[in-house]
Amino acid sequence: MSDTDVVTFSTSVLAESNSSTASGRSSDTEIADAEKTTVTDIVKLDPANLKLPEKLGGSSFARWLHHIAFSYYRKTFTVIFVANLIAFIILVVKNDGHPLAPNVGSAASVNLMVTLLFRQENFVNLAYEIAVACPHSAPLWLRRRLAKVFHYGGAHSGSGVAAVVWYIMYTTVLTRDYIDGPNDWALANLATSYILVTMFCFILAAAHPVLRRRYHDYFEAVHRYSGWVALATFWMHSIFAANQYRVFETGPPTIGRYLISTPNFWTLCISTSCSILSWGRLRRHDVYPEVLSSHAIRLHFKYRDMEPFYGLKISNKPLLEWHAFATIPDDDVSGHKGFSLVVSNAGDWTRECIENPPTKLWVRGYPMHGLLYTSKLFKKIVVVATGSGIGPCLSLFYADVTPRRIFWSTPNPEITYGDKIMQAVKKADPDAWIWDTRTAGRPDMVAITYKLVVESQAEAVFIISNPKLTRRVVYGMESRGIAAYGAIFDS
Repeated sequence: MSDTDVVTFSTSVLAESNSSTASGRSSDTEIADAEKTTVTDIVKLDPANLKLPEKLGGSSFARWLHHIAFSYYRKTFTVIFVANLIAFIILVVKNDGHPLAPNVGSAASVNLMVTLLFRQENFVNLAYEIAVACPHSAPLWLRRRLAKVFHYGGAHSGSGVAAVVWYIMYTTVLTRDYIDGPNDWALANLATSYILVTMFCFILAAAHPVLRRRYHDYFEAVHRYSGWVALATFWMHSIFAANQYRVFETGPPTIGRYLISTPNFWTLCISTSCSILSWGRLRRHDVYPEVLSSHAIRLHFKYRDMEPFYGLKISNKPLLEWHAFATIPDDDVSGHKGFSLVVSNAGDWTRECIENPPTKLWVRGYPMHGLLYTSKLFKKIVVVATGSGIGPCLSLFYADVTPRRIFWSTPNPEITYGDKIMQAVKKADPDAWIWDTRTAGRPDMVAITYKLVVESQAEAVFIISNPKLTRRVVYGMESRGIAAYGAIFDS
């Protein structure tokens, strides 16, 4: 076989072998030791096997529509928004002469409740549990669709946009009602309504993908503080609205009785509970840092057990910024249960964390399931990771519930992430492909992933990488009929 038929995943072991030869060790012993420690550092491939089949689904435009333009995230967003549009038309057409504002306000608050529920950890976990409860005996097409549950962000944004539209309509109706019959309660109701519309518009504008990516810290601040102002204002606004509109009821009820008879009151209770549940769990915990290299650090927590497939939000400035990481169940030498996070240099906060390892961090909310939890729906999978994307995958490896093949592409894997992570990867898949980009260059991620799928007869591919590469691999697999999943933007 020619030199071009050999793909080198890491040359570090070869360098060690050469130095060993110089010291007098036999070549047979060197090769045996290398095989024991590297498994697939050197893999021989027939280049012909890396040729990809033609893409399915007709023209490139048709494939773009199916796999990119009409993603499950956008489909979910569209379904929710269209359902709200239909409800709006019915409400206007069937108006029976009663004040329109209370019904429009209730529609706005229902959408706001749904928006917050799809960011509340326990509710999201419930959605995941329902999806992964599907047995392997179910048809693959069903399991493939259930695995799309991680696109719940479409429900969050769809309901959020609909809530803003409803509330703009509500404020318009209130303005008309005030002009028709001005009074103190109507003025207070109108003033708080304009405050709410302003806060909602701030939140919606800051959440635009371009602004969110470019100014993420500002997006978080606007989302958080505008949301708190809106929630407090909403309660005052509900009381003012109740005083304004309860007089239209037969035998006007007391304000308390009127409030509890409206859907708006109960949806607002649920929305408030979502925020209280998350921030009520705010705690500061000890951290035990393990510096892996100048590029990565592993943060250990020992305050609780942690099951596989959970993520957690951490911060050293809880009122300013939060960072979500996948957790890894682990045991220290004393046998005490705990968990850890792998943090790599990807920005200001992570760089500071590596250069000045923290000893205490804030943790908020309940641990929440993520994309890789849906891997339980499949009989066998291929896991693809680049760089620190291996961190979230370690939880899946620890769970060891789904047979898998692993392809990990990263610079200097052993130097950057250490022996423990390398051993965890090789334990999860003794034939894991660990591609050292520092020595072997950038691999053809789509071609190699496809080869592993065919060789292992896997049902799905899961990739943890940057958005650009994730899109490429997911599209490369889906356009060839292979189920592929990767979190991109607010999936």
